[in-house]
Amino acid sequence: MAEKTIRLKRTGLYASGSTPVNMIQAIFYNEDMLVYDLEDSVPASEKDAARLLVYRMLKEHRPEGKYICIRVNGIYSEELEQDLQAAVRANPDCIRIPKVEYAREVQAISRHIAEIEEAVGLEVGKIELICNIESYMGVLNAQEIAMADPRVVALSVAAEDLTASLKAQRTKAGLEVFYARNAVLLACRAAGVDALDIVFSDINDEEGLRADTALAKNLGFDGKTVVHPRQIDVVNSYFTPSMKEIKYALRVLKAVEEGKQAGKGAVTLDGGMIDKPMELRARTTLAQAEAAGINVERMVL
Repeated sequence: MAEKTIRLKRTGLYASGSTPVNMIQAIFYNEDMLVYDLEDSVPASEKDAARLLVYRMLKEHRPEGKYICIRVNGIYSEELEQDLQAAVRANPDCIRIPKVEYAREVQAISRHIAEIEEAVGLEVGKIELICNIESYMGVLNAQEIAMADPRVVALSVAAEDLTASLKAQRTKAGLEVFYARNAVLLACRAAGVDALDIVFSDINDEEGLRADTALAKNLGFDGKTVVHPRQIDVVNSYFTPSMKEIKYALRVLKAVEEGKQAGKGAVTLDGGMIDKPMELRARTTLAQAEAAGINVERMVL
């Protein structure tokens, strides 16, 4: 079976569909995922204009080398139908759905996207979905949401709305959303999709951002949504395999290959057994490094 191509989502940056300057500036930063926003950042009076701006942007000035998303308005919003019509015709990599709580919501949107794709001559099923988990109900149903439809490639935790739904206080330490982060992460791993971590909202606290991102990386997340361009390089650095991790992964795979050639049933490295999960982790590390532009084949062990 061919290995799945990795589309890195280490950082996701929102650009408001009602602010052309931000939409253009966002092209030149180092985020993996650029999310053109039609929801929270767009005033009600500017929704129509934002749809047109985002559509024209992708049709005429689509950024290269980035995973392009469009965040539509809420599932039960009167704006959703027009958002989907414009978004699908713009043909992004993905549509990001806010405030998802049930699998049936994802399935209904996927079916409607398919209808539009077919109507305008696009490949049916090509546009992917990212579901934002922003409430206690979304957390409780995260696994069903992650497995709801083949289009779903990631879930993203949104802490501000989530804490409001919990009647909790949002803190930098984040203990109030620790369970939710883990629950969504487990759901993503069960479904085989990416897990995207919460925003760290204080753009002036780099030390806090580093601590929060290190926690997300150690928990197992694949990336993080950022609220300001100055956060991008910091977050990217944590979700990019280090030279030490890459070299260890290469050593693991070299030991596995040598063991196979020698006909060994068990392989060891540095006095410890190499099991299948270790081999899989090594292959994932190298795939992530390659996707980040690191030439692992030229590395000397």
